[in-house]
Amino acid sequence: MMETIAHKTARALKILKLLENEYPDAGCHLDYEDPFQLLISTLLAAQCTDERVNMVMVPLYKEYKTPGDFLKLTQPELEDKLRSINFYRNKSKSVLACCRSLVDEHNGRVPNTMDELVKLAGVGRKTANVVLGNCFGEPAIMADTHLNRVSQRLGLTDSDKPEKIEMDLKKIIPDSKQVKYSHVIGQHGRSICKAKKPMCDECVVCKLCPSCGKFEK
Repeated sequence: MMETIAHKTARALKILKLLENEYPDAGCHLDYEDPFQLLISTLLAAQCTDERVNMVMVPLYKEYKTPGDFLKLTQPELEDKLRSINFYRNKSKSVLACCRSLVDEHNGRVPNTMDELVKLAGVGRKTANVVLGNCFGEPAIMADTHLNRVSQRLGLTDSDKPEKIEMDLKKIIPDSKQVKYSHVIGQHGRSICKAKKPMCDECVVCKLCPSCGKFEK
């Protein structure tokens, strides 16, 4: 029997409450002081660990504080500074293009709407949601690899496409809970519901999860 939206919402809120208790300090893993820093670090974090991005960017932001500051660098110069980040050549190009968009179209400020953010060079919905949810207090499902995997296993979406997962969850998770859901589900994916060997025997939401115990140990 197919689960209704109302039943999914009720189950999702029970899951959320349990995980909020389990991870009271769950939040963004990228270090940032303003929307610009989070925007750039999120672009760089694709297929790279947040820890590596923080290691490279926290010192860099002390010298390069604005989009205009980054645009003083040539692409080879920025590549040299980002060399330890995966795909640093393509990402350097994306960062400079994004900074150019910010300067030319927004006077160097990060916009606070989805429509404006996704028009910036290199910015997709996932990156936009990270900025909207963490910096501007907007409802946002941050569909990263951890959230996508855990939400699928919990039976809250049957899609493997990030945008469809985001839309499925927006129908279930109330606006006021979306950022918290993203943070605690992401933390649960890092800590317990891992990609290769989920630790179902240690999972506090196992009884609410249709996938519990179905993985090889």
